[in-house]
Amino acid sequence: MAERRLRLSRPVAAGGLAGLAVLLLAVLAPASWRETQREQIFDLMLAQVADWRSHPPAPKLAIVAIDAASLEAIGPWPWRRETLARLVGAVSAAKPAAVALDLLLAGEDTRSPAALARRLAAETGNAALAALAPTLEDGDGLLADALAAGPVVLGWVLDPRGRDAVADVPVLAREGAAVPALWREQGASAPPATLAMAAAGAGTLSLPGDDDGLVRRVPLFVAVGDAIHPGLALEAMRLAAGASGYLLSADPLRLTIGETTRPLPPDGLLRLVPAGHAIPVMRASDLLRGGADPAALAGAIVFIGGVAPELGALRASARDPLTPSSLLHAQAVRQIATGVMPLRPGWAAGAEWALALLATAAAVTLARALRPAIAAVALVGGLALMAAGAAGLAAGDRLIDPRLPMAAATLAFLATSLTAFSESRWREARLRRRFEQHLAPGVVERIVADPGSLKLTGERREVTALFTDIEGFTQTTREAGPEQLVAVLDGYFEGVTRIVGEHGGMVDKLVGDAVHALFNAPLDLGEHPRRALACAVAILDWTESYRAVGLAAKIGLGRTRQGLETGIAIVGDVGVGAKLDYTAHGEAVNMAARLEALNKELGSSICVGPVAASRCDPARLRPLGTVELRGVGSVAVSTPV
Repeated sequence: MAERRLRLSRPVAAGGLAGLAVLLLAVLAPASWRETQREQIFDLMLAQVADWRSHPPAPKLAIVAIDAASLEAIGPWPWRRETLARLVGAVSAAKPAAVALDLLLAGEDTRSPAALARRLAAETGNAALAALAPTLEDGDGLLADALAAGPVVLGWVLDPRGRDAVADVPVLAREGAAVPALWREQGASAPPATLAMAAAGAGTLSLPGDDDGLVRRVPLFVAVGDAIHPGLALEAMRLAAGASGYLLSADPLRLTIGETTRPLPPDGLLRLVPAGHAIPVMRASDLLRGGADPAALAGAIVFIGGVAPELGALRASARDPLTPSSLLHAQAVRQIATGVMPLRPGWAAGAEWALALLATAAAVTLARALRPAIAAVALVGGLALMAAGAAGLAAGDRLIDPRLPMAAATLAFLATSLTAFSESRWREARLRRRFEQHLAPGVVERIVADPGSLKLTGERREVTALFTDIEGFTQTTREAGPEQLVAVLDGYFEGVTRIVGEHGGMVDKLVGDAVHALFNAPLDLGEHPRRALACAVAILDWTESYRAVGLAAKIGLGRTRQGLETGIAIVGDVGVGAKLDYTAHGEAVNMAARLEALNKELGSSICVGPVAASRCDPARLRPLGTVELRGVGSVAVSTPV
C-alpha cells in the first residue's frame, strides 16, 4: 500500500516541480529579456482592448508635417529661421489651442542677413557692418516674434554633455509628492535664450527606447540635475488648458493640469497604446504656399514636426518601425486627455507569482482528477480565463503579465499527465519484459502492434550480426555457486542487452552465456555496421568494468569475446503455434559466430569481418591479419583500436 501511494504521488511531485521550474527560470532569465517579452505582451494586450474602452471625447489634434514633398518644395533641411517663422506664424494665425515644435532649434541663427553681417563684423572689425546688422532681416528675431504671437512650446533634449539653460515651468508638489524614478540627466541642449524667452512653454523632445529599440513611452516629466521639467506633450496640454503650472499630489501619485487630474507613473513616463484613431496631418509646404485651409487647425493642439528621414525624427514603435516622433507626442496628449494611462501596479509581480502557484496546484489537480481529454479542455478554459482577465485589467489601465501563471499551469499539467502516462507505460513494460525473456523484443513489438499476426513473412535483407561469449565460462560454472552464477548472469545480460538496444540493435537470442544480436532487423537502421562496432566497443568497456567488481569478480567471470560481420541474411519468424522466434539465417550470421571464436586464437576481444570493416571508419580499426576459415577461404580480420 505504501508503494502504491508513493507511485500515485510521483505525477503530483512532477507537476509541482515543473511549475516551480517555470518560476525558477523566470528568476534566472536576464532582466532585459524578461522586460522585452513583457512589453511585447503588453503591446498585444493594449492593442486588443483599445476598442473596449469608453472615455471622454479627445481634444482636437493636428500635425503639420515637414515631409519629403515639403523639403522638395521649400528647400532642403535645415530650413532658415525666417522660413520657420513663417510656418509658425501661419499656424498661429489659425488660432490653435497650442502649438508644439517637435524640432530642436539648437544654437543661434547663422544664415539670415543680420546673422551674416554680425559674423563678418566680428571677424573683420568693420563697424559699418556691425551698424548695418540691426537693419537687416534677422532669423532669430523673426522666429521670436512668431513664437510670441501664439501659445507655442519649444522643444529641448536631455544631453549629459549639454550646458544650455532650460526654461523653468512651475511644478508644485503637495503632501510631499515626488516622482521617485524620473529619467534624469545632468545637462540639456536647448534653443537660444532669444527664442526660449519668446515661447510660452518648453518641453523635452527626448523619447526613451526599450531594450528592443522600440519607443513605448513618452515623458510626462524628466529631470535635469535636480530640477523637474515637463515633456513636450504635457506642456502643450498645459498651454491649451491655460494653466500656469503643474500640481503633484501623493497617495496615490497624481498630476493635475488645470481641471484635469490623472495618475502619474513613478518614472514619469506615459505608456503608449499601440493603437488609436488617426490624427489629421497637414503638409508644411501646403500651409506655407496657401494650398491648405488653416481653419482646420483652429482650436487644435498642433504639433509641427519632421516626417522626412532627413530630419531624424522617425522612431521605431510598437505601431510602426518608422513612426514620426510628433505622432507619439500627439498620441500622448490624446491618452492624457481621455484618461488612458496604462500602469503596472506595484502589486503586479506578487500577484503574478501567487497566481502562478495557484495555477500550478489547479493544473496538477485537473490532471490527476479528470480524464485526459476533459482535463485538457478544463486547462484550456483556465488559460483562456487568465488571458481574458489580464486583458480586462489592461482595459482598465492595469498591466498584469499572464505568461508566468499560464506557463506554470501548462508545464505542470503536462508534467503531471506525462508522468502518469509513463507510470502506466512502466507497468505495461513490466509485462513486456516478462515476454521478452522468451521472445525477441522486435517480435513482441510486432505482436503487440498486430495481435492477429501468427507469423511474420521471411525477407532477405542486409544485417550486421554481433555474437558475444564469455571466456572460460564452462570452468566458472563448475566453481561458482548456483545463486551466485544466476545473479551474475542476470546483471551481465541486463547490461549487454541494454547496450545493444541503445545502439539500435535487437537481441536475437540468449544462448547459455552468449548474446546474439542483429542490427538493421526487423526495421531499417542507418549505418548499421558502424553502430554494431560502436556497440561492441561499449559492451567490452562495460563488461570489463562489470567483471572487476562484486560477485562477478568473486567468481572470476571471464572477459567477453565478440565477433561481428555484415551481409545478406534471411530474417523472419521460425516456429509454430504460440512459440515464434524472429531470427536470421545466412553467411553473415555464421561468420559472426566463427569470428567470435577466432578471438581465442588471435588474443583479441573483438574480431570484425571484412565486409563490416569496409563499412566502418578505417581509423577506428587495426588489422589482425588474414586467417583461413574452412569453407570460406582467406579472410582479413580487424579489431577496434
